[in-house]
Amino acid sequence: MVLGFEVDSINSVQFSNHTGYSHWKGQVLTADELHVLYEGIKLNNVHQYDYVLTGYTRDTSFLEMVVDIVQELKRANPNLVYVCDPVLGDHGSMYVPQNLYPVYKNKVVPVADIITPNQFEAELLTGKNISTEKDAVEVMDLLHAMGPDTVVITSSDLPSRLGDRFLVSLGSQRHVRPDGSRTTQRVRIEVPKVDAVFVGTGDLFAAMLLAWTHHYPNDLKMACEKTFSVMHHVIQRTISYAHELAGPGRRPSPPQLELRMVQSKADIEDPAIVTEATVIS
Repeated sequence: MVLGFEVDSINSVQFSNHTGYSHWKGQVLTADELHVLYEGIKLNNVHQYDYVLTGYTRDTSFLEMVVDIVQELKRANPNLVYVCDPVLGDHGSMYVPQNLYPVYKNKVVPVADIITPNQFEAELLTGKNISTEKDAVEVMDLLHAMGPDTVVITSSDLPSRLGDRFLVSLGSQRHVRPDGSRTTQRVRIEVPKVDAVFVGTGDLFAAMLLAWTHHYPNDLKMACEKTFSVMHHVIQRTISYAHELAGPGRRPSPPQLELRMVQSKADIEDPAIVTEATVIS
């Protein structure tokens, strides 16, 4: 909404709080319940969308229902852009059930236009390991071949040219020229590491990439600079506030590390560029 989008949100879970806390209570939306909600929207003929954004899901039937809905919405609007954060795991291990993997690989990614995997997820989806920047480019090309025109590997274990306090993210965007030929823009982003665990940063990243690729549809470099700069401002504001609350020498708790979203409204709308993307060949 802040960046000019009217959003219809469907909560795939209705929890008391996020799962970074010791306890949580609530309900998980089933595929049937999702279908009922979509049917209600359809009956009123208000299912004209420009974008669909999805994140964490634990259930294969729910994910397959999402694919059915996206395909139907794309038939109604062929220009619809589906942004998918294919949440499978990180640092070498999956944190969703194994049976979600083939659904993402064979059904979800092929209908997605923009995907935001981390290194582990990108490797899992393509079956190729990333140990060099060249590997990462090849993996992004493989992901393009599966469907999405825009791929951003949100974090990787590649060494940063700025030293070990930075991590490397990479992006790739395919364009079709008016004459039908294809061109690809690829970028590398060095991101400062932060010694804390946040919940919701993946969701914020995917939402920001959706918004900034909308405003800069043919300039992945600028879209990434805006997106990563927003992330930097929100995280810095959050970590400063958390340390202030926790006190000297104490590790902040989950409630203290809740992302300072409302306080970051101005940065979300118009971030000062603090993260520059480098175009790679």
